[in-house]
Amino acid sequence: MIKIKSTTVCAVLKDGKVTIGADGQATMGNTVAKSNVNKIRVLLDGKILAGFAGSTADAFTLIERFEEKLSKYGGNMKRSAIELAKDWRMDRYLRRLEAMMIVADNNQILIVSGTGDVIEPDNNIATIGSGSMYAQAAATALKENNPKLTSEEIVKKSLKIAADICVYTNHNIIIEKIK
Repeated sequence: MIKIKSTTVCAVLKDGKVTIGADGQATMGNTVAKSNVNKIRVLLDGKILAGFAGSTADAFTLIERFEEKLSKYGGNMKRSAIELAKDWRMDRYLRRLEAMMIVADNNQILIVSGTGDVIEPDNNIATIGSGSMYAQAAATALKENNPKLTSEEIVKKSLKIAADICVYTNHNIIIEKIK
């Protein structure tokens, strides 16, 4: 899988409700370029969420392509993600894009990468970006040990922990959930 740094995105599906959150930091090299970037998009009239890590322009290109696939395949998120991953891996232009995505609805979460991976993660927790392992560990522990926490609470707490540890992740957290 591609290692993307400079952000943290976390998605949790719990009790039929999905939440995606991301920090707001954008960096250029080792300099903070902006501290309040929105890395989450609401798609398909609020039925699907997408979060991205990596180059913003590349991510927007991928999200546009993903929306085209959703339209072509009648909103089928998994099929659309697989078709996007195929194109991403095979297309000469797309192959150069440096980004990763998490896409989710209230039934499943998928991680999509340019190497052709479409991964449905264990425990309905997905993370990408430089702080992903910190957020993953925190979300797993919170979900397993605090059954009363909602998906939104788990995402917020996990991203806060990642921001405390990862220099490429800040505390300007943006959260989206499917209504």
